[in-house]
Amino acid sequence: MQQFAEVIQPVDSPPPSRPIEWPGPIAATLISIGAGWLSGVLLPLGPTTAAHGIALMLGGAATGALAGLGMRSRWAMLLAPAAYLVALEAARGTDGVPSVGELRLDSSYGVLAFLLGRVIPAGLAVMPMVLAADWGSDHIRRGCQGRPPSRMIAPTVILGVVAGLLAWPASTPALAGTDGRPLPGAVAELVRVRLGGHDQWIQVRGASRELPILLYLSGGPGQSDLAYSRVLLDGLTQDFLVVGWDQRGAGKSYPALDPATLTLDRAVADAVELAEFLRDRYDQDQVVLMGESWGSLLGVLAVQRAPQLFRAFVGSGQMVSVLETDLRIYHDLLDAAQRTGSTELAARLWESGPPPYADPLDYAFVMAHYPLLEGSYLPPAAYRQRGERSGIGPMGILGQEYGAVEKVNVLRGLLDMFSVLYPQLQGVDLRRDAPRLEVPVIVLEGSNELAARVEPAREWFDALDAPRKELHALPDSGHSVAFEQADELRRILLAELARSQP
Repeated sequence: MQQFAEVIQPVDSPPPSRPIEWPGPIAATLISIGAGWLSGVLLPLGPTTAAHGIALMLGGAATGALAGLGMRSRWAMLLAPAAYLVALEAARGTDGVPSVGELRLDSSYGVLAFLLGRVIPAGLAVMPMVLAADWGSDHIRRGCQGRPPSRMIAPTVILGVVAGLLAWPASTPALAGTDGRPLPGAVAELVRVRLGGHDQWIQVRGASRELPILLYLSGGPGQSDLAYSRVLLDGLTQDFLVVGWDQRGAGKSYPALDPATLTLDRAVADAVELAEFLRDRYDQDQVVLMGESWGSLLGVLAVQRAPQLFRAFVGSGQMVSVLETDLRIYHDLLDAAQRTGSTELAARLWESGPPPYADPLDYAFVMAHYPLLEGSYLPPAAYRQRGERSGIGPMGILGQEYGAVEKVNVLRGLLDMFSVLYPQLQGVDLRRDAPRLEVPVIVLEGSNELAARVEPAREWFDALDAPRKELHALPDSGHSVAFEQADELRRILLAELARSQP
């Protein structure tokens, strides 16, 4: 009886307690922290190339699998990503660029920066991490036997599609003739160029390698115009080798963004190096240089530094003094807000005060209200139709010039490069800094351009000492006058070429 009583336990007594197995969760946490720290150190800006994106996915899958195998529990699907993301944020050096800097969700631009710099990059690592953690824990529970459960099939297929999209190469369409067939001997290429120790990208398009080179400098700073310039300057490719350039930190050249070394002087040096590269590559003596907005400022400084490289300079939406223009725009917007009774806009402007701003999102807010000052005008039908038929989407991100990661870079490059370089432009005034240029100068002025830009540009132009200078005030156009009046631009450029023939 005594032996029987020792065996029989009361019905309501708890089962013997099982000790918690801590080594598994601890190992999973350390592995995830290590992976996050490594990502933050090696990729502080997140994945900037397709190779980075695929490596992030593979690393996330490996981290998740090890965490799941170690914990033997589906809780690894939560623990691994959480530990990874905390370590990532702690390790990365942000340098204050908006996409990975201080979290700002108080404006649409702050939300966009959060999505581009954190949500999308984190998703590339976390999605495969969660799936692999589920597989690892299930693999242990099944005794390392059997097929993966059916719930993993759809996510695995989706991740495979994402990886395929990341690996899909960028390209530029062949230059076609009037019959729609590729032109024999035409140039249509994306070229990686080493400038200032960093890889940067250009797009070159023209009916022949022997055509004069037209190097276009896009605005911003940080704007990528490869797709836009391909579509809107297509009419120039019969007469020029049209070169679009993603400056360091913009679009395809976003991986070259280094906030510590990106200076105005370096940007000018890059432009000069690129002109030298183009001369050598296409065996020509000089380059026609055209800049829009920020590109027009950069172009003047490049011509001033190395005039022997350039046949002529064309400024579209010419900038002269960034600080003076910004101050004028601020006061013009404040007047417009008070005149129209827009108390909310007026209050926001009073709150931020006049530029310069330490917060780049303050500039974004002001720029979003430029239409209040531009008035109503209708750009030429040809310009509108080219854009509508192109299919390149907003900011050109659907252009085939960009791979999947580069499409994200088009948007975050404008935020990040702008925040680094724009404050450095506050002391530039071409009226003082570039009173003389040793090449012919052409300035294009849109009829609906802001007075805050027109007046300083005309003051600089009127006083400019140059071998030859022309100012063309073109109708039905605003700040992007070279694009809006591309047909007139072609006529002006051909006339300049005829005058400058030896």
